[in-house]
Amino acid sequence: MNRRWRMAGQLAVLGATLALALAVVLADPAWLRAMRHAVFDQYQRWQPRVAQDMGVRIVDVDEESLARLGQWPWPRTRMAELVDRARAGGAAVVGFDAVFAEPDRSAPRALPQLAALPAAARAAVLALPDPDARFAASLTGAPAVLGFSLRPDGTAAELPERARYVQLGVPALAYVPQGGSVVAPLPLLAQAATGLGALSFLPDGDGVLRRVPLVLRTGERLLPSLSVEMLRVAQGQHNILLRADGGPAGGLREVRVGRHALPVTADGELWLHFGRGERARRIPAWQLLQGQFDGSALRGRLLLVGSSAQGLQDLRFTPLASVVPGVEVHAQALEQMLSGTLLQRPAEMEALEALALLLGGLLVGALALRRGPLPSVAALLAVLGLFAGLGWWAFSAQRLLVDPLTPALGVLAAFLVPSVVRYQASEQRRRWLARAFSRYVSPNLVAHIVRHPEQLALSGERRECSFIFTDLAGFTGLMERIDPADAVGLLNGYLDGMIAIVFRHQGTLDRIIGDALAIMFSAPLDQHDHRQRAYDCALEMQRFAHVYAQGRPLGHTRIGVHSGDVIIGNFGGRTMFDYRALGDAVNTASRLEGANKYLGTRVCVSEATLAGCTGAQVRPVARLLPKGKTRPLRVFQPLNDGLPGPVDPAALAAYRQAYAALEDGAPEALGLFEALALQQPDDALVRMHLERLRSGGRGDLIVLDGK
Repeated sequence: MNRRWRMAGQLAVLGATLALALAVVLADPAWLRAMRHAVFDQYQRWQPRVAQDMGVRIVDVDEESLARLGQWPWPRTRMAELVDRARAGGAAVVGFDAVFAEPDRSAPRALPQLAALPAAARAAVLALPDPDARFAASLTGAPAVLGFSLRPDGTAAELPERARYVQLGVPALAYVPQGGSVVAPLPLLAQAATGLGALSFLPDGDGVLRRVPLVLRTGERLLPSLSVEMLRVAQGQHNILLRADGGPAGGLREVRVGRHALPVTADGELWLHFGRGERARRIPAWQLLQGQFDGSALRGRLLLVGSSAQGLQDLRFTPLASVVPGVEVHAQALEQMLSGTLLQRPAEMEALEALALLLGGLLVGALALRRGPLPSVAALLAVLGLFAGLGWWAFSAQRLLVDPLTPALGVLAAFLVPSVVRYQASEQRRRWLARAFSRYVSPNLVAHIVRHPEQLALSGERRECSFIFTDLAGFTGLMERIDPADAVGLLNGYLDGMIAIVFRHQGTLDRIIGDALAIMFSAPLDQHDHRQRAYDCALEMQRFAHVYAQGRPLGHTRIGVHSGDVIIGNFGGRTMFDYRALGDAVNTASRLEGANKYLGTRVCVSEATLAGCTGAQVRPVARLLPKGKTRPLRVFQPLNDGLPGPVDPAALAAYRQAYAALEDGAPEALGLFEALALQQPDDALVRMHLERLRSGGRGDLIVLDGK
């Protein structure tokens, strides 16, 4: 019964997770749209649209044209000449990516000094040809489309009726993006033009232009975009057909212009599949105006007049992570309409993606609840791979925009939540284990045990490790002289600081014996630099102990450091867990700590440890032969016993000279150490060697009788 209820609860959690994921999909928040767009953008970067020559050309007012013909805006007479040349060349349509909303600045009426002229002169000026009238005359009868723009505020402006809208299904007006007021061409020019098209773009929140509106509205009036109007005029059509569906998911479905059926989003936008900018598509405006371009090459072409000049700032961000002029966007939209190679995201796609989320989430979630991690992870990867593959195939082969990310996120949630529920009991046990062991052993050992509980066994392994043994001089006698509570406080503060240093160097606390510590490195986790860690840790511990003892009734700390092969493992039998190291290297490190008392040092480091250290500043101490050993061990003392402070290079050189004589058994060793003792009366190591030499000792071999 308990198991049945537990499974029912887990299924309820899975159902709630999928329901929440579907609710997020239906709400379509901005962050989810941004992620979806990022996927679609990446598709376009992987596979930009292949260039197809559909007869679209850009008459480019580029930097060179501005340099040759003067700054923008150009006189309307020059624009009239451009229209005349396009018509003479047989262009199918000329579209202007510009709004001629104000009179030509060179027009007689626009001259600022006109009012100050005498009446006769003013009449003569007004009798001059009007550039706007000249432009209007060229537009009359020419297949030309002028641009207008929409502002978010204001009221509707009057524009001549050029296109007629035929609506199928429900009225499309409610779904078309609303504009405020129209910034229109001059009435004279608007009346003369064959078509009028909107220049407005609607980029997404990140500023990237992914879709272009084909139809807009102001008030109750529908208006075409520049590219749609050029397509209509080029075909000699009068009608633009709009098909819309009603219902909760209603909206525009298709915009048809002549023989071209254009699938659109619910609000009448066309998804753009960007290609790389084609130089062959561009005609520098100066070449056309100065007769340096073959006019016959214009026959049947759709000409867009616009500017790529940086100073005019008509620039747009695209999914290809590039910036293009606005006229390039119009040109690419026209090419897609003419070629029929259109990106589509049908209205049904969101429902199919939600269904994929539900089915994939049920499959992966059920496996996560019933079959454990390996099958559920395999199923998760398979489902995510299927979504990713289908999304890419749909784009590359079918030009369909399928979102693999949204269902993938839902399936991932359906995997993670049941997995958390399933493994909650196991995690509770692991946390209990970590809490229990963290009271007794170092954090890295706890983490290792939690990750590898199977190693809580009696078996061991041989490994090279480094060891530190410490002892607090005179603490046993101190405990007999002071209040027990004070003694405990002193010791706890001392041990807290020392153990913190050990853990900082990622050492393992083997055991605490009163005021003494035993530390090991490279167990349980293998550390290739265990010698360096042990050496650095010992020096930092010595520095802390020295500072801690200031103003307190504590003696100095003695430290021994050694490295060697040991056996590590659990030596507590089946009744308790006692992870430690056994071997001669452990005993030797302990002996080195004790040897400090005889040698007069505070830190004693073996040659075996120093072999793995870089930058260690030490001086030789002796060759020690601990009790029970047959081979002596070279040991060294860090300069200043590891404490901060200046080092006298001359004194160090003198010590090394004296030690070399001692090592060779030379008779002058006694004199050298006597001189050193006079120069450094506080150097306990020097005094120790001097006393040995005065007692008849020779060489640097010291035999330790005790432990």
